[in-house]
Amino acid sequence: MHLFYQPDFAQISALTDDEAFHAAKVLRLREGEAVRVTDGKGSWFDAVVQKSTPKRCDLTVIQRTVQTPRSYRIEIALAPTKNMDRIEWFVEKATEIGIDTVSFFYTRHSERRNMKLERLQKIAVSAMKQSLQAFLPELKEVGDFSNYVPGVSAAQKFIAHLPEDRTPPHLLKSAQPGQEYTVLIGPEGDFTEAEIRLTQQHGFEMATLGNTRLRTETAALVACQALHAVNYLP
Repeated sequence: MHLFYQPDFAQISALTDDEAFHAAKVLRLREGEAVRVTDGKGSWFDAVVQKSTPKRCDLTVIQRTVQTPRSYRIEIALAPTKNMDRIEWFVEKATEIGIDTVSFFYTRHSERRNMKLERLQKIAVSAMKQSLQAFLPELKEVGDFSNYVPGVSAAQKFIAHLPEDRTPPHLLKSAQPGQEYTVLIGPEGDFTEAEIRLTQQHGFEMATLGNTRLRTETAALVACQALHAVNYLP
C-alpha cells in the first residue's frame, strides 16, 4: 500500500503539494485505490482515492489509527558539519531509529553557521514513511550555543565529552529509562572550556559514547541509539 504524509490531513482529507503530485503523476493513482496517510503527529489514516490531480488528491477516510507515543523523548542537539551530506545521513538514520527533536547550534569551533532545513525536512519525511512511523521529528535551528543551553528543560541533560583528567560514565549507564533527554554533540574541533563550563552550570552531565573518537554525525547517532537501548534492554 502506498504511504503518504500530510500534516493537516485530519482537517482536509486530501493530499496536497508534492504528495499530490507524486500520487497523480508518479504513481498514477485512480479513484478507488487504497492508500495510507500519516499526519506525522501519531495518526495513521486508511483511505481510498476519490479524485486525483497533480495539485490535490481527495481521499475518503476508512479508518483512523492512533499510535501511542514512546514513554520517553530524545533530543539530539549538535553543531552542524561543513559537509551537509553527513548531516543528511544523520537525520535520515535517526528518524528511522526514532528521534523526537534534532536541534542545530553554533559554537566557537562550528564549521557551519547557517542551516537550510527544507531539504532535511524532506529527508525526515521520507525516512519516517520508509520506517513505518507516525511521528515526524522536529528539526530546529536554535542558534548560538550560549543562548540555547540555559533554556534546555529536559529531565536528563548530557554533553558528550571526554576530559583528559577523568573518564565519565558511558551514556548507557548514566541515562535512566522513561525520561526526556537532551544530548549535546560538539563540532569536529570539540567544545571550548568555556562552553563546557556553561553546560555544567546548567545541569548537564558529562557522558562518553565509547573508547573511540567519533565524527559528529556518528556520535549523534550512537547517542540516539544508546538512549533507545536504555529503554528497551532489561
